[in-house]
Amino acid sequence: MNIDKAFAALNNPIRRQILVWLKDRANFPPALPEHADLDGVCVAHIQEKAALSQSTISNYMGLLKDAGLVLSARHGQWTFYRRNEAAIAELMKQLSAEILCE
Repeated sequence: MNIDKAFAALNNPIRRQILVWLKDRANFPPALPEHADLDGVCVAHIQEKAALSQSTISNYMGLLKDAGLVLSARHGQWTFYRRNEAAIAELMKQLSAEILCE
């Protein structure tokens, strides 16, 4: 985990809010029946909830993915995102060790 990349990705309130929203799938509309067994949330639902353009959300999700904070999976024409819980835990561990000198 590159802590600097993670902080750069988190240096935006909407990107942080997306991570909060992704913690609970119930924050988004129900998945289509053909996607019901997939983990994550369709990028279109994230865009709708954030009320931002498709290009902005794509950029935001790319930054979060590059930082390792989310994982993506492509299914047909849709991209689904979910939190990378292991990476988020590692980030918190690294931050704690660095700031608290543990």
